[in-house]
Amino acid sequence: MNSSLKNKWALVTGASRGVGQQIAIGLAQYGVNLVLHSSNIENQKSTVNLLKKYNVIIMNVAGSLESNEDITQFVTDAELMSGGIDILYNNAAIMTSATPLFETLQCDYEKSFQVNLFSMIKICSYFAPKMKSRGFGRIINVSSGIKDTPILDAYSVSKAAVDKYTRDLAIELSDTGVLANILDPGWCRTDLGGDSAFNDVTSVLPGALIPAMLGNEGAEAPKGLLFAAQDYTGLKLS
Repeated sequence: MNSSLKNKWALVTGASRGVGQQIAIGLAQYGVNLVLHSSNIENQKSTVNLLKKYNVIIMNVAGSLESNEDITQFVTDAELMSGGIDILYNNAAIMTSATPLFETLQCDYEKSFQVNLFSMIKICSYFAPKMKSRGFGRIINVSSGIKDTPILDAYSVSKAAVDKYTRDLAIELSDTGVLANILDPGWCRTDLGGDSAFNDVTSVLPGALIPAMLGNEGAEAPKGLLFAAQDYTGLKLS
């Protein structure tokens, strides 16, 4: 594992709160400059305030993941602002209302797939070739360990697709210096996870940083793997 992240640039989607906010804080602790994304820049104020004590550059972009035009704009802005994104955390996601499986509407599946999968694919398709041309990149797609919960099928099926896409992306990027892996933050108390979740959101650190810290070990480099943040609770990173 290579923890030399200082002065690299990361884009974190859904960085205004919750898991995305914690990822941003964790990266800042290692000197990573940040482009924060959310649907509205105004929503990022609390994250920006939490990051002020770190000696890193903070930039902001905004856009709806339901709009291909917005996505095109904010990824282009992020690349120009940073001079090149090195680390990409596709964290933003939605969960539709709990609904009995046979009553789940097609529009719920469509919305979940647009925000949780299709937008992520579009973002990866923009940044991965640029990372490949520079010979370095870390793409971390945030998934979920959700299972046996058919009332949240629109969400869980979209996250299963995230896993499959990321594994295919990892193979496509083999031996390029760009690694694509999956992060399961665990069930955390956030706006999405709810108040009954097992884990405080701060528990995603330091585990959420592990896929960003991976070194280039050629054919042996971890790719298409699932990293569970809660497995690293208490770990001291160098």
